[in-house]
Amino acid sequence: MRSSTIVPSILGAVATIAAASLPPASHLDISSLSWALLPTKSTQQFRGLSPVSDKIAYVSGTGGTVLHTTDGGLSWSSVGPVLSPEDAGLEFRDIEAITADHVALLSIGEGTDSRIYVTRDGGATWTQAFTNPEPAAFYDCIAFTSARNGVAVSDPVDGKFRLVETDDGGASWTLVDPAGMPDARDGEFGFAASGTCLGAGVGNRMYLASGGVDPGRVFRSGDGGRSWEVADTPIAGGAAAGVFSVRFRDAKHGIAVGGDYTAPNVTADTAAWSRDGGVTWQAASVFPGGYRSGSAWVPGLCGAAIAVGPTGSDVTFDGGKTWATFDNGSFDSVQCPQPGVCWASGTGGRVAKLKFTWATTLAA
Repeated sequence: MRSSTIVPSILGAVATIAAASLPPASHLDISSLSWALLPTKSTQQFRGLSPVSDKIAYVSGTGGTVLHTTDGGLSWSSVGPVLSPEDAGLEFRDIEAITADHVALLSIGEGTDSRIYVTRDGGATWTQAFTNPEPAAFYDCIAFTSARNGVAVSDPVDGKFRLVETDDGGASWTLVDPAGMPDARDGEFGFAASGTCLGAGVGNRMYLASGGVDPGRVFRSGDGGRSWEVADTPIAGGAAAGVFSVRFRDAKHGIAVGGDYTAPNVTADTAAWSRDGGVTWQAASVFPGGYRSGSAWVPGLCGAAIAVGPTGSDVTFDGGKTWATFDNGSFDSVQCPQPGVCWASGTGGRVAKLKFTWATTLAA
């Protein structure tokens, strides 16, 4: 809409190794969680977020800004593409760290403002790998299922969400045949609010969140974005409302969050969960504390996930069925690259890392 992370297969191996040393999620409650703000020295809004580890992360946002840290957020370097004066206002709404140095970056906007840049040296140099040639297209999000294979999604063109794909790590992009995409409903679109309106799951699975219509919907693909099916969710949709973020921790268990960004304090009908791979969705029994634009599973903590938005952050310990607010600061995006490590980013240059206080004296 006019609105990230190491590749899932790599993260899976890291999570499996590290999770064995973590206490169970039952040793946490909302008092165990807090955000530690980091000194970006920026006032830009960072909707693009892609941490690689506890030490390495990228953020991207307004004013053509891309920042990179290699010391856990204590210091940041500006590593964005060199832009002409007329392009200085580009908004980089999504960024995907395929490895610590290989990164894909998406700018949003109508026509040629929608672009994909790629670096293989941590931002020292960038290649403009894709420029949208279709005036009616508006690209929202980008996701990779492997180090070579990725997809970017645009709002509907000619009645269907438009996709471009890469099989060479982002160096080149081609249009995906729209025959495998279900028809969009009148007024339906995606939200470029956190880089998670499009998500990659295990194998070649992909998920696409939509709004603009009631209810919000989630599209799912089992073949890397070539063919799709779609399901309604209980999340309320509308002109500024719907599903903003969809995330799956395995082939079956998923969460979706959203709401209405013009009514950020409304809590009803803002979250849902699935346990059948996205075929059906159930409403949360306790919703997050308002509209939420981003979400992430916490690796190593079965059933634990974080959701963020302009009015606060929430946690679930039961796979999205119930949520509890633990912070009232504003964030747009959240990503958890490895067990016990979560990052968030948002307006006013805000970037933070989540602090976990393990209650090891509690019964498991």
